[in-house]
Amino acid sequence: QVQLVESGGGWAQPGSSLRLSCVVKGLPFSQYTMGWYRQGPGKQRELVATITSVPHTNYLDSVRGRFTISRDNAKNTVALQMNALMPEDTAVYYCNAGWYQNDYWGQGIQVTVSP
Repeated sequence: QVQLVESGGGWAQPGSSLRLSCVVKGLPFSQYTMGWYRQGPGKQRELVATITSVPHTNYLDSVRGRFTISRDNAKNTVALQMNALMPEDTAVYYCNAGWYQNDYWGQGIQVTVSP
C-alpha cells in the first residue's frame, strides 16, 4: 500500500520559515519524480516544486529563490524548505509522487502565513 505522509505545516509569520517533509512508503521512491503542490483558499491546486530522480528541480516562479525542494532516497523522504514566507503562501500543501501513469498524493497539510 502506497502512503505519502506530510508533516511540518502550521502557522508562520511573514518573513519566517517552515520546512515540510513527506515520508513515502510502498513504492520505489528513487525512481519517482516528487513534487509539492498547494491549493490556497478559493484557488486551484498549483505546482510549487518538483524534483526528479536525476535530480533536477523546477519551481513555481513566485517561490523560486525562497523555497528549496530536496530528496533523501535513503530515507524515502522529500522536503520543502520555505523561507521568506508571505501571506499568499497560505494554502494546503500536498506531496505528490509520479512515474509514468503512476500518480500518488498525500492527504495535505495546512500552512498559514499571517502576522
